[in-house]
Amino acid sequence: MKILIASLMTGGLCCFSLFANAANPHKEFIEGPFTQGSEVTTQCIECHEDHAKDVMKSSHWTWELEQELPERTVTRGKKNAINNFCIAVSGNEPRCTSCHAGYGWKDDSFDFTDMTKVDCLICHDTTGTYVKDPAGAGEVLAKVNLERVAQNVGAPVRDNCGSCHFYGGGGDGVKHGDLDSSMSYPDKVTDVHMDTDGNDFQCQTCHTTESHQIAGNAMGVSPGGMSDIGCENCHEAAPHTNKRLNTHSSSIACQTCHIPEFAKNEPTKMSWDWSTAGQDIEQTKDQYGKHTYMKKKGSFVWAKNVKPQYAWYNGKADAYMAGDKMDPNAITKLTYPLGDINDAAAKIYPFKVHTGKQIYDSKQNIFITAKVFGKGGYWKTFDWDKAAKLGMEANQAMLDKGIKYSGEYGFAETEMWWRINHMVAPTEQALNCNDCHNKGTRMDWKALGYQGDPMKNKAIKKHAATQE
Repeated sequence: MKILIASLMTGGLCCFSLFANAANPHKEFIEGPFTQGSEVTTQCIECHEDHAKDVMKSSHWTWELEQELPERTVTRGKKNAINNFCIAVSGNEPRCTSCHAGYGWKDDSFDFTDMTKVDCLICHDTTGTYVKDPAGAGEVLAKVNLERVAQNVGAPVRDNCGSCHFYGGGGDGVKHGDLDSSMSYPDKVTDVHMDTDGNDFQCQTCHTTESHQIAGNAMGVSPGGMSDIGCENCHEAAPHTNKRLNTHSSSIACQTCHIPEFAKNEPTKMSWDWSTAGQDIEQTKDQYGKHTYMKKKGSFVWAKNVKPQYAWYNGKADAYMAGDKMDPNAITKLTYPLGDINDAAAKIYPFKVHTGKQIYDSKQNIFITAKVFGKGGYWKTFDWDKAAKLGMEANQAMLDKGIKYSGEYGFAETEMWWRINHMVAPTEQALNCNDCHNKGTRMDWKALGYQGDPMKNKAIKKHAATQE
């Protein structure tokens, strides 16, 4: 049975799928009833112990990877990254870990060696009924018939992955901009690869998987670029019949021309200002029906059909780590791409740039990982001082560095750069020459290091490093 079922255990991350196929029903192998997910896992590992061990080696389980940043080696991932959405996992685990591929990560005492805590069903449900408690530390809602789900497992589909990745940051399309619920069953205009009437790619078509190690990492949590995937995995480096277009491939990423807009169907959050939280004012909504102000979270800006920002990217990025010093009078880039016009390995890529304003320790000039969720959290008390103290006490990375909250705080501006890779447009909707050149305004050539439009100056068409 192990050999037969092994083909099912390929990739994905998340909670439910609507129309997956139960490729190998397990009715004769799984027997309930079950009251919690770990009871299902206990039966799964009777045949799939090796698969569970593989999962436990993956970043979907550990939420961290050792990776290289400029001039330092760090251990980084969702587990300890500081973001400008809900700030940090530490102290907020039951809410944040509702998308963990496991059960019961309530605080830093969670046992990552306990195989029974691996959540097999989060990736392999085919019934469309498997739902985790949104504030339950990864546990399943009580109403879920776990026996039925476990007896009908299959290969992951887009909804399995999307039920977490589409909703990162606390809602549909909030974080990435190119991943939202419209990608479950997209049409060709939304994404030519995942078009349900066309190529109908599943996530693992590109995010290839071996022994539950899934290719591809988000730059926000994995700036080291250890497991990158790209268009060249399937397409030739010079894919066009037009030679002039092919010459662009040395300095322009495929995504730059072929993803002219993101957030095509669902709006994405572009800005989050925590400094305005706590005020007793009207909780307003915008033209998309999205909150522009909430007392417990502050102010937001949403947008649809967003034109990306463009920057050089050489496959590596840098990031702010817990305890790093920051300048409260400048914008701190929490993650950002590396590369410039002089870097022969860099290409111009599209990005979503999310801006924020978040709490920092004004005496030590470091960002604070405030506790916002649960007992004593800001969402209950509206007390930033208390939230800062509790959050910093729960942050092991800070404690390991001997850092404690000073008792003084302020708010400072931040940015996070998110690579845009999905929502690839049909060929006829790709950027044209005049979108960028001549009178086109798509590119800020001077910000990219050019003296002006490179089409008008033959000497600066390529990287400066390759110019004669």
